[in-house]
Amino acid sequence: MLVDAHCHLGDRAFDEDRPEVVARARAAGVGHIVIIGESIAAAERAVALARATPGLSATAGVHPHDAKTWDAAAERSLRDLLAREEVVAVGETGLDYHYDHSPREVQRAACEAQLAVAAEVGRPVVIHAREADEDLAQLLRRWGSRVPAVILHSFSGGAALFEAGRAVGAYFSFSGMVTFKNWRWLAPPVDWPVDRLLVETDAPYLAPVPHRGRRNEPAFVRETARELARARGQEPEVLEAELAVNARRVFGARLDTMLA
Repeated sequence: MLVDAHCHLGDRAFDEDRPEVVARARAAGVGHIVIIGESIAAAERAVALARATPGLSATAGVHPHDAKTWDAAAERSLRDLLAREEVVAVGETGLDYHYDHSPREVQRAACEAQLAVAAEVGRPVVIHAREADEDLAQLLRRWGSRVPAVILHSFSGGAALFEAGRAVGAYFSFSGMVTFKNWRWLAPPVDWPVDRLLVETDAPYLAPVPHRGRRNEPAFVRETARELARARGQEPEVLEAELAVNARRVFGARLDTMLA
């Protein structure tokens, strides 16, 4: 089965046809979808969706855009969410120095606080990284051995983050960007550790070719998996099986549930 390792299925973009979106994913061979809770409110929606439908899981965290909302109350809410069986990871958290919606020092503090929570409760962490490679590399070196796993979502970082990620055994999750004409591999695709690869949609964003310009959805994760297999010189079915094993390893036994 394919796993969409990062999807904002709770987004308003899916309010009109969410059941149909899930049905199309199942028909496309997607067995499980990890719904990202990028805020406490989004995580609550993700949990509700995951509770209602087999084959869905949730994450819970505070995105760097909203890092200024991180406080003691947010941490309490996060810990409560992480106690729910539907929640398989912390995040997405991280750093985003492109938009700077929250001050950089506030982003770093919120990210490190969530890494500390993940280390304490034993959950993997989903990391958003944009134009902040050096600072994130430092955080990975500090926390990578203390959390169960790090997932670098929609990876498009530079050498510093790549090397720091490899050093701590991070998972590199690729989105539809790998199908874009302007995509350039940081390192030869065969050099990326195959046991640390994931695929995602980041839906409703970043629709892959040939769907670019449309709303992205979980069914389209197959296009990303196929492009990754082509770039690595692997048969798609072989790589997809490896990707499924990786997703099960990082997110846990809940991924044994399948979309119904």
